[in-house]
Amino acid sequence: MFEFFGETTILLLCGGGIILFFLVTLVFRAVRVIPEYERGVIFTLGKFTGIKNPGLIFLVPVIQLMKRVDMRLATAEVPRQEVMTKDNIPMLVNAVVYFKVVDPEAVIIKIEDYIFAIRQYTQAALRDVIGNNEMDTVLMER
Repeated sequence: MFEFFGETTILLLCGGGIILFFLVTLVFRAVRVIPEYERGVIFTLGKFTGIKNPGLIFLVPVIQLMKRVDMRLATAEVPRQEVMTKDNIPMLVNAVVYFKVVDPEAVIIKIEDYIFAIRQYTQAALRDVIGNNEMDTVLMER
């Protein structure tokens, strides 16, 4: 089938093809596009090295890692819970929280799951606010 090629030529072509494949893969892994509504938190060998703004960026594959953070206004639904008012009347309460990430570095480095943390903090705040008010006040100032 390949009688007109020598054995060395076939080996060089195969080797060149494999090297070309790895180079193309490396380039595709190095180039990233960050949309306008996201920021990229860059880690180099596991250490925080900076925040990348929207646009085309280049990473060093294997050495650099990028975590994306959505900077748009987002919602988190707080599950329904039973809360006691100041006058010992139980109320079923559910809520929705609107939040926006302001510091992408803190969101990635300081908190493991920031959406879960927001839900937990909101539940605690709801219990605290409703628990310190009587039922009439809670119903009037919903």
